[in-house]
Amino acid sequence: MPRRPRQCPPGHVYHVLNRGVGRMTLFEDEADYAAFERVLMRTRERVPEVELFAWCLMPNHWHLLVRPKRAGGPGALSEFMRLLTVTHSQRWHAHRRSAGTGPLYQGRFKSFPMQTEGHFLTVARYVERNPLRAGLVGSGRAQDWRWSSLAARRARGEAERQALLSPWPVRGEPGRPGVGRWREPRGWLAKVNRAESPAELEALRLSVQRGRPYGDEAWVEKVAAKLDLGSTLRPRGRPRKQ
Repeated sequence: MPRRPRQCPPGHVYHVLNRGVGRMTLFEDEADYAAFERVLMRTRERVPEVELFAWCLMPNHWHLLVRPKRAGGPGALSEFMRLLTVTHSQRWHAHRRSAGTGPLYQGRFKSFPMQTEGHFLTVARYVERNPLRAGLVGSGRAQDWRWSSLAARRARGEAERQALLSPWPVRGEPGRPGVGRWREPRGWLAKVNRAESPAELEALRLSVQRGRPYGDEAWVEKVAAKLDLGSTLRPRGRPRKQ
């Protein structure tokens, strides 16, 4: 049976995730992380129709917050992700001389659309807090994990990494000088370093696992119907017998 086409029309903001096949390690050292960032930069140059708002690289997976522009058409995000994963896979295998040994990624990327404003900020915090939540930074400060947009926004002399980012799709006053271009809200760093509530994490992980739209109930139902994502709202498993 052919796979259903991915529903990622332009105009929506998406959380995008992909993992190494079998949860294998994608990034073994700093050179691996830096190599992926270079591929991400080149992909942004080749597919400028996709805006990038935040990212975080983890040892065996990565997260992106993106929005395909309407000018790019319905296939912009799929083309962006195809180019990113194919190029990274080729370079990863070439570096290890392991071409032909099997796929690097578990399959197609996972994604879910989100409502902007407060919901966007909730997902951005989830993405940028990942290294701290996973215990990858002993300092207890998420900004000390170099391989994320949170750290990149604060890095001096790294304009190329910062140029990856587009202005955030939220209203409100800009953040502190040097960060305001991305409209990072005031107090953002403290918020990222503060743990989410169990209910917040449960809702986010449900969207990550099932591709469920993330937002207010009415918005979720409307977008699920529009994008043919109704199955992501239904409970898994067989229906109960009456």
